[in-house]
Amino acid sequence: MANASAITLPQNPRQASVNAGAGLWTSSLTVAGRMVRKFARTPQLIMFTTIQSALFLFMFRFAFGGAIKSGGALSYVDYMVPGFITTTIMWAGSGAAVGVADDVEHGFVDRLRSLPIPRVSVLTGRALADATLMLWSLVTATIFGFIVGFRLTGSVPRALAAFGLCVLFGLAFEWVFIVVGLVAGTAQSAQSMGLLVVPLIFLSSAYVPIGGMPPGVKQFGEFEPLTPMVNSVRNLAMGPDAQALVPHSTGYYIGMSLAWTAGIFVVFGFLAFLRFARR
Repeated sequence: MANASAITLPQNPRQASVNAGAGLWTSSLTVAGRMVRKFARTPQLIMFTTIQSALFLFMFRFAFGGAIKSGGALSYVDYMVPGFITTTIMWAGSGAAVGVADDVEHGFVDRLRSLPIPRVSVLTGRALADATLMLWSLVTATIFGFIVGFRLTGSVPRALAAFGLCVLFGLAFEWVFIVVGLVAGTAQSAQSMGLLVVPLIFLSSAYVPIGGMPPGVKQFGEFEPLTPMVNSVRNLAMGPDAQALVPHSTGYYIGMSLAWTAGIFVVFGFLAFLRFARR
């Protein structure tokens, strides 16, 4: 009589596929889908982000707008709104840092690491999910900008190119906030560490011309990553009136923006995977 332990039952092909593990993109999209569903089930998160964006814009437009001059033919609302849309990336990204830290703190990341999926997909899926929230923030910021009086003077294709630059820049900065979330470890710490982006926002050309800043601060504002991005978006959206306010061509600022985007993506993407691997 044959030994029962030697009998091998045929394996279900679907079960075999699960045991073998999912591929990188399948796993990444699955993780991203879970995060997006979490966003959808917490509408207060999306509503708070939208309301915060609107209040911030209305404050600069109606409270400070009369006291700040763009320094040229461009009205302040047309000067400020492209900068506001660009910096929306940073405000939305700080929420990503809190989300990553929360997943780490409550063990969700460790549960994903125990599954037969590429570890890279855990962070890639998180970045894709946060990119959807960032895109929503960019769209709503643009709508609010038109509501408060912003009007395009450049061509529509150039304006779409400006929006595309914002999306690329946002995708790169997602990795900065993922690193912050992994390093912080707790949601409260990540929220505090996310405030480190505030100097980048207010020492750029987003809300005021950097020409009036004191020495040292002015040089920092000229070369930090947000300034060339803001100048690119503003020049593309507003045309010659915006170009007259800056010392370099639109092509120069676009090139600088793309260089910063690539550098941030490579450096912080590497740091994120390095930190994740060492957990």
